[in-house]
Amino acid sequence: MSQSAAIAATPASMPGVAALQRALLWSIGAGGAIVFVEPSPFELATLSAMIVFFATGLRMRLSFVPLVALLLLINLGYTICSAYLLDRSEIVNWILTSWYLAATVVFFAMVFSEDTLHRLDLLRRGLIFGAVIAALAGIAGYFKLVPGGYDLLTLYTRARGTFKDPNVLGAFLILPALFVLQSVVTARFGKAFRSAIVLGILVLALLLSFSRAAWGQFAASATFMLGMMILTSRSHNERGRIVVMTVVAFAALALAVAILLSLDSVANLFKERASFSQGYDGGRFGRFGRHILGAEMALDLPWGIGPLQFTKYFPEDTHNSYLNAFMSGGWIAGVCYPALMITTTVLGFRYIFRPVPWQRIYLAVFAAYLGTVGESFIIDTDHWRHFWLMIGAMWGMFAATAAYTRTHDGVPSYSPPNGLKALKGSS
Repeated sequence: MSQSAAIAATPASMPGVAALQRALLWSIGAGGAIVFVEPSPFELATLSAMIVFFATGLRMRLSFVPLVALLLLINLGYTICSAYLLDRSEIVNWILTSWYLAATVVFFAMVFSEDTLHRLDLLRRGLIFGAVIAALAGIAGYFKLVPGGYDLLTLYTRARGTFKDPNVLGAFLILPALFVLQSVVTARFGKAFRSAIVLGILVLALLLSFSRAAWGQFAASATFMLGMMILTSRSHNERGRIVVMTVVAFAALALAVAILLSLDSVANLFKERASFSQGYDGGRFGRFGRHILGAEMALDLPWGIGPLQFTKYFPEDTHNSYLNAFMSGGWIAGVCYPALMITTTVLGFRYIFRPVPWQRIYLAVFAAYLGTVGESFIIDTDHWRHFWLMIGAMWGMFAATAAYTRTHDGVPSYSPPNGLKALKGSS
């Protein structure tokens, strides 16, 4: 058998296997929206994808060495510092979850470094579908549209949908909302109108989660993404359309928020949540007081105190992922965790202006990633599945962008396949 025939006969080139790979990538995106059951659909889809993709061949690239090294060091720190706690099942589960999420990052990086545009588009579609389901569940629960659904789909009178926590619902919706926002400002009228309806659903659920961090993250991420879209646009007409449609979109959102705030129940909780003077934020042992005290404590504890131990010293959790890395994994994890975020951020800006077919998707993922990095200063994001998915996707795009640039000398010369015509000029 010739070499070309052997390649053609590999499992990855078989139509059935390729279709299964595509379905699993879509399922990973959609499954990330349902996490109130365990194992969640995200875990099942990801583990299945790992089996299928590794069986058909994945490439480990030299550029992933820093990513793998930092993830190993972070989790070694967690494991070493929890050695005296491993007789407790919740600690073991926490450690295993951390190792599992690290493995998914490397897996996603390997997956999205090849056939990048197709695979990212499948993930994008799955994320939007899942986000709509989660958003509709949260909206239905908040307005008591489902019998018995209020207690299941809300928490503390805030929409949580298919998540355990309203804050995580709000954070998850941001990346899909950014994808939809891109369609609103760049697509033709029909698709833009349909996308505007979807965006309205996602933003309504985001508002009803009453997560201040998610509100701020969406505003900052959307502003950053749209600004980068304008800067990276390839024509004056496209740039002008983005500006005009952005103004229209935000005017429509402002009108929708005003209508929503006409409801007393929403207005009262919105006013309470929008305040910067929350009772649990201030004081010596409030959120920010704990950050200062915890940082002072971390300097004296090179081996930390182990995972889930912070509440033995303070009234609540750290609500700061960087501080939690020091507390849970000592100085090893405490240094390597922010090092991973800084490295990813620096590389993200390095490749942001490279004209590649998936540039628009890159901008949305990078904007949502940056927002989550910022949000990590005031909330624990270290076990958010969608956050680690974004990190893996970013590293995969770094490798793919570097390879594409070497091949094309930085000049975009591509023609999207039939299934991706909608992304031409916006991806």
